[in-house]
Amino acid sequence: MFRKILVANRGEIAVRVIRACHEMGIEAVAVYSEADRDALHVRLADEAVCVGPPQSRNSYLNASSIISAALVTGAEAIHPGYGFLAENDSFAEACEQSNLVFIGPTPETIRLMGDKARARQAMMEAGVPVVPGSDGVVGDAAGAGALAERMGYPVILKAKAGGGGKGMRVVTAPEEVGAAFAMAQAEAESAFGNGEIYLEKFLRRPRHIEIQVAADVYGNVRHFFERDCSIQRRHQKLMEESPSPALDPATREKLAETAVQGTARIGYRGLGTIEFLLATDGGFYFMEMNTRLQVEHPVTEMVTSRDLVRLQIELAAGETMPWSQDEIVLSGHAIECRINAEDPKRGFRPVPGPIRFFHPPGGGGVRTDSHLYAGYSVPPYYDSLIAKIIAWDWDRPSCIRRMSRALEELVIEGIPTTATFHSDVLADEEFREGLEVDTGFLERFLERQTGANGPL
Repeated sequence: MFRKILVANRGEIAVRVIRACHEMGIEAVAVYSEADRDALHVRLADEAVCVGPPQSRNSYLNASSIISAALVTGAEAIHPGYGFLAENDSFAEACEQSNLVFIGPTPETIRLMGDKARARQAMMEAGVPVVPGSDGVVGDAAGAGALAERMGYPVILKAKAGGGGKGMRVVTAPEEVGAAFAMAQAEAESAFGNGEIYLEKFLRRPRHIEIQVAADVYGNVRHFFERDCSIQRRHQKLMEESPSPALDPATREKLAETAVQGTARIGYRGLGTIEFLLATDGGFYFMEMNTRLQVEHPVTEMVTSRDLVRLQIELAAGETMPWSQDEIVLSGHAIECRINAEDPKRGFRPVPGPIRFFHPPGGGGVRTDSHLYAGYSVPPYYDSLIAKIIAWDWDRPSCIRRMSRALEELVIEGIPTTATFHSDVLADEEFREGLEVDTGFLERFLERQTGANGPL
């Protein structure tokens, strides 16, 4: 096992990984930007190294500075968390070349799954169903329009190197293709440095279901059941739950088996997530694979009683998968609410600033993952996620009530947050029924809220 790990991230995920390291008897090294000098992850780490100015490109995305910090402090491995360099194949390769273990899959696997067109082809070869679409990259708007005519509208344009909802545009009619293609291409180029676009048939009112998988270097692959991530805004997840209220046992088993099949076929190692779209007729289709720890991993930890970060570190150290599939059991129901430093009344505009008071909720079945403390100032340079509230109970209705209670207890003074918005979602009848919650739920919810109460 490793003696010392550098955590190449910030915020709540850096805190989460540092805690796991300490519970395993491993020293943790934090990196931080000049804006994060007083951040909680810096305070909790055994050592901390400043890697640059506030802007991400000069600090948390500065691969050479992070690797230098690992070498100077004697770290043996680097945990990338999520975001930043977590799915950067060049960074994973640079770690290997510096004799550092990258806690994640191989650079080759990251490269394969990061190329959406190649990932799609690999899953097709593994027998995993995929959404009908282009065989590869679509060269221009004219080509996209011709393919859309053959497939039938609506279609969705996606960045080849995409993720996080960037570089995506839904097209419902021929006259929209040109502008949508140009916008998707420009956004993809800006976000990923790669403007290549591919096309898929757009499924109406699908659910977003993902399967958590893990694999050791000996070829043992396990699944940890599903998470329903259908509640999202502009392709960004806001709330997740497990198990999905839409899955019957047979479909759940088939989805999990399919995810394991695809994971094994590409020779995966470490923790990952296979993401599917579930159609209204019960059919499911591969969307993408995230080759990293997910923001919503606590949901799975709550319903399986398994520490996924610890497992991730053990697998990176070359240890054997500790459980058979039969030993991984789904128990109860869990929901996660992502609390962002945003103002829902102003179009979810990010609002950084000082935290005057912070009181996380507690009680049985409630978990809070956060890097906040009274006196901390949320910087304007990074993602607006400031806390995750996770609730568990034996069934979905009880879990909803527990989460509602937890959100009532949560106190964050100094800046607006999305906590009240989450409470409103939990009280919504359509959400509580669960069966009609698809990726378009939030738009319908906001329309109902606007109609009843005026603008949010």
